[in-house]
Amino acid sequence: MTARWYFDFVSPFSYLHWQKMRPLVDAGRVEAVPIVFGAVLHALGQRGPAEIPKKRGFIYRQALWQAGREGVRLRFPPAHPFNPLPALRLCVAAGATTTAIDAIFDGIWGEGQALDTAESLAGIAASLGIADPAAALADPAVKDRLRAGTDAALAAGVFGVPTLDLDGELLWGNDSHDLMLAALEDPALLREGALAGVDALPVGIERRR
Repeated sequence: MTARWYFDFVSPFSYLHWQKMRPLVDAGRVEAVPIVFGAVLHALGQRGPAEIPKKRGFIYRQALWQAGREGVRLRFPPAHPFNPLPALRLCVAAGATTTAIDAIFDGIWGEGQALDTAESLAGIAASLGIADPAAALADPAVKDRLRAGTDAALAAGVFGVPTLDLDGELLWGNDSHDLMLAALEDPALLREGALAGVDALPVGIERRR
């Protein structure tokens, strides 16, 4: 089974879900793939949750509530949404290892730092063995790898983060983790019985745009 976990550092739910996904990535059962969530939204012609005022307030409260329930420290950065490209590129430059993902997520959502520039990421970069973060973030090869990950997510049909792609079946959200684990243990779960074929349900009415 091919299992890819798509995430963006801009998402507090990606941070919360990472706490559960890290052991699966460490064990080699899942590949963690950083992507640009904003590019996904643009391709789909959608606004992000934090771009809808009332939804923005709700998701922030929901993230804090989930963090408290799960015993995870969550501190919002100084502003949100923020530009996640520098953090994403640093992650890619460092090989998207669990150590790199941990360090960046912890800095943004564990400590509430604004890690949106090469300068602000310098300390984490040094800890990851990257002496010149500005050069790493500007490296065309790094940009291409991040773009390739995002393109792969779009090709798979990803519409939000975090998303686990199990051989083409998409499972979205921190609160879907139990279903993800069940599907990882039993791949037939999504292809047989009550969960099979629901995506083929006919559309009864379409909203006019």
